Amino acid sequence: MQARRVFLIILDGLGVGELPDAARFGDAGSHTLLGVARCSSLRLPTLVMLGLGNIAPEALPPTPNPAAAWGKLAERSAGKDSTSGHWELAGLVLERPFPTYPSGFPPSVVARFEAAIGRKILGNQPASGTAIIEELGEEHMKTGRPIVYTSADSVFQIACHKEVVPLEELYRMCRIAREILVGEDAVARVIARPFTGVPGKFVRTPERRDFSLPPPGPTLLDLCAAAGLTVATAGKTDDIFAGRGVSIALHRGENLDTMLALEELAREVERGLVLGTLVDFDTKYGHRNDPHGFARALEEFDAWLGRFLGFLGAGDVLVLTADHGCDPTTPSTDHSREYVPVLVWGEGLKAVPLGVRGSMADLGKTLARLLGVDAAVLAGEDFLDALL
Repeated sequence: MQARRVFLIILDGLGVGELPDAARFGDAGSHTLLGVARCSSLRLPTLVMLGLGNIAPEALPPTPNPAAAWGKLAERSAGKDSTSGHWELAGLVLERPFPTYPSGFPPSVVARFEAAIGRKILGNQPASGTAIIEELGEEHMKTGRPIVYTSADSVFQIACHKEVVPLEELYRMCRIAREILVGEDAVARVIARPFTGVPGKFVRTPERRDFSLPPPGPTLLDLCAAAGLTVATAGKTDDIFAGRGVSIALHRGENLDTMLALEELAREVERGLVLGTLVDFDTKYGHRNDPHGFARALEEFDAWLGRFLGFLGAGDVLVLTADHGCDPTTPSTDHSREYVPVLVWGEGLKAVPLGVRGSMADLGKTLARLLGVDAAVLAGEDFLDALL
C-alpha cells in the first residue's frame, strides 16, 4: 500500500508515562495524560475509539476493538524539548543534547547581543514566561529594554510589548540572536514572545515565532520534498524545521487556528505529507500547571477530530502522536521525559498493537515507506509490515 496523503498531528506535550531514564531529567513519576485524567472526568470518545485508552488504560478506558493501530514511542535523543522531539519523529536522532542555561546566558553572549541590537536587556534568567513578563514588564515599558529569559529547555526567549517594540523589530532581534547563538552556544530555538496589556494584566499574543537551528541531517520532510511530494505544515511546525522541506506553511498560533488550518490543507493538498502541531496543551496548560485547562483542550480537540475524520478518504492516513510530555500535575513547570502515544488510522491499515517502540524515529521511517519514499538515511526501524 502507498498512501496518497499522511496527516501527522502532534499534540504538544501529551506524554503517556515516564521513560526509564526520567529520573535523570528530574521527571520521575511524570505521566501527563494520567495526571490530567485524575483531575478531570475526561470525555474523549473519538480518541478512545481510536485506541488512546489501550495505550494508557490507567488513564482512559480501553476499547475491545480500536479503530487505529496503537502503541508508545520512546525518545532516544538526549533531551525532552520540542525540537528534539519533532526531529526524531521525522527520523533524525540527536545523540548530543542542546545546551541549556540554568544560570542564565554567559556575559560574552549577552554583550554581543546587546551591542548588536543597540539596547541593554532585562532578566537573563530561567523563568516562566508569564511570570517574568509580570515581574519585568513595567520596567521594560519604561526603558524599552527587551526581556530575555530561558527555561529548562534549550531556548533564548525575547519578550517585548508590542507598543514598545514593534513585531518586526522583535523578530529582527531574534534573527540577530540566532546568528550569535552558534557553536557551543547553539541553542535549539530563539523564540519571540510578544505581549500586550498593562502592568498586572499583561497577555502574550499569538504572534510568537520560533527561530530554530536547521536540522543537522535529512528528515522525513526533506525526503518527501526531494521526491516531489507536497509538504504542508500548520502551526509552529515549519519553524521547528527552519522551513526546510516545507512547500506550504500556514503558520497559526493557538489550537483552534491550527485545526482550521489542517482543514484548509485537507481541502487543498492532493498528495503528500501534512503536519500540524497543537501547542496549547503545552504552552497554555502544561507549563502553567493547569490540568483542568489541559482537559478542556483535549476535549475540544477530540470533538474536532471526530469531524476532521470526515475530511479523509481513500488513500489517506491519520497519525496522532506527541513530541514530549508536559505534566501539569507535578511541581515542575517544564517538559517531562515521557513516552508519547502513537495512533495510526487509515483505510487498508490493520488496527494492531504496535507495542513500545525504541525510538520516535520509527514513526518517521514508517511514514516514509508509506508515502513511497526511500527511508534508508533515516534513523529508526519502521513498523509498516505490521500495519499491512
